[in-house]
Amino acid sequence: MESVFKEIRPEDIGGNPFKLIGSDWMLITAGTKDSFNTMTGAWGGFGIMWDRRIAVCVIRPNRHTYKFMESSAGFSLSFFDEQYRDILTYCGTRSGRDVDKAAETGLTPVFGEDSIYFAQASLVIECRKIYYQDIMPGNFLIPEIKGFYPKKDYHRAYFGEIIRCLER
Repeated sequence: MESVFKEIRPEDIGGNPFKLIGSDWMLITAGTKDSFNTMTGAWGGFGIMWDRRIAVCVIRPNRHTYKFMESSAGFSLSFFDEQYRDILTYCGTRSGRDVDKAAETGLTPVFGEDSIYFAQASLVIECRKIYYQDIMPGNFLIPEIKGFYPKKDYHRAYFGEIIRCLER
């Protein structure tokens, strides 16, 4: 299945990162071949930190994917063409505690060396976790941010060193 992808350098990722993450969305996936979960993400970023190319994603502790992120050495970010919007919506509104998202949506998991991603993706970014940080509400400098947390379920940010990028 992996043969439909070619490896590219992170510097060669096409598209606007604000569009890729903020409006196109992505599936954040962590776990093992025997037990994994995925969720839709629309917050995060790419950049350079500690002389490494990184991707950052955020997950609230009440999300099912959180426990997989906590126990995994890495994670993947899978981006899709617009025709998969309904699947991304489904994966963002259903819990893996209740449904098998891959089975329900027809997504085909691909088991990489240290990550799980999906055969239908147009772009895959595989990451090795190198740092995490909990959002601390005392550090909000503008009051509007508090509105994103009415339940006080603050995200944990995961910094992943990009170890491989695959493009369809």
